[in-house]
Amino acid sequence: MESLAATRKRPIWQEPRAVALLLAASLTTMANATISPALPGIERLFADDPNAALLTRLLVPAPSLSVALFAPLAGFAADRIGRRAMLLAGVVLFVIAGCAGLVLPDLRWIFASRLVLGVAVALIMTAQTALIGDYLSGDDRNALTGLQISARNFGGLVFISLAGWAAALSPRLPFAIYGLAAVFLPLMWLAIVEPPRISVAPGAMPATRHDGHPSWRSLLAALVLLQGLTNMIFFLMPTQIAFFLETQGYESAVMTGTVLGLLMISGGCSALLYRRVQRRVGSAGIFAAGYAAMALGFLLLSGAASIPPLFAASLLIGAGYALVSPSFVAMALDLAPRRRRGMAAGILTASIFIGQFCSPLASTPVIAAQGYGTLFRGSACLLAVMALAALVPWAGRLFGHRS
Repeated sequence: MESLAATRKRPIWQEPRAVALLLAASLTTMANATISPALPGIERLFADDPNAALLTRLLVPAPSLSVALFAPLAGFAADRIGRRAMLLAGVVLFVIAGCAGLVLPDLRWIFASRLVLGVAVALIMTAQTALIGDYLSGDDRNALTGLQISARNFGGLVFISLAGWAAALSPRLPFAIYGLAAVFLPLMWLAIVEPPRISVAPGAMPATRHDGHPSWRSLLAALVLLQGLTNMIFFLMPTQIAFFLETQGYESAVMTGTVLGLLMISGGCSALLYRRVQRRVGSAGIFAAGYAAMALGFLLLSGAASIPPLFAASLLIGAGYALVSPSFVAMALDLAPRRRRGMAAGILTASIFIGQFCSPLASTPVIAAQGYGTLFRGSACLLAVMALAALVPWAGRLFGHRS
């Protein structure tokens, strides 16, 4: 099988395999947030359950916990059983587990289905990331990783908007939106081709001995920790912004939707520029610019007393996060040998959701003790340090690598 880069004659986003991978990427945002508008209605629907308030609030983060636990195992499996089968199985499981809330009789079963949904997301994200590494390299890989973040942002905006409309009709109806993934399956089945396995004859030197970075394990570990920290900071927005806005006297539901909508739109547009910016400033420049934008956004947020700085903060945080996110994927795929890309993709996927899961656990005590202003200013200071660190010479060992 020839690589996508070697066979294509059209722009990357017009290639069927690339489109299929971008559709798979759009599902990951759908997993958690799609049912958010329906949560109050779900709680009322199961009001007889004494644990309704707790279980309802756990429905959104439940898939993240499963992804964090299962993605590394999915990564090892992807290197052994193949990426295509894992991706297709993940989408089928996504449809079944996602739509299960339409018919399941009580909250405990719905919560269990959300955990299974997280397993599906782990399969999809791990296989999709590994396939990007298998199909593409260099500038083309950078282009598709940027488009992947845009697909997540714009997909999330569309799915959450649909869910808001559906929740107004019935609190169970947003679960039907997960069925849209079934529409993507035919294209994925036809377009996704399993990359050839790497095999070495007995006694022969591996042809891939120079594939990947010699110190790829330690560098990948550093990258995983950095991505986990980045997501822990970024996830302050979806987990804490509604409560922060209440303290500022805004109507929470309307303003929260606007702020998070701006966050996704800004991120989607910023990610479209990723390849162009990366060409000009390199990976170190991307990290420095992205973290600096996020730092400025959180600094504005800490003193936001009116709507303009609040909206500006959301735009900056969304744009900065979308700039740095594709680099984690591109760099991890460069660092890891081809035969270990599934494992690298699985660990990288887990770090995203571990960061998301840890975000409210780390931030809530700070808010209780010092308030939102201290939390946002502290986050801004940490991000500013990260931006400066990306520019120092020793960071080139990590940020400057390209295979």
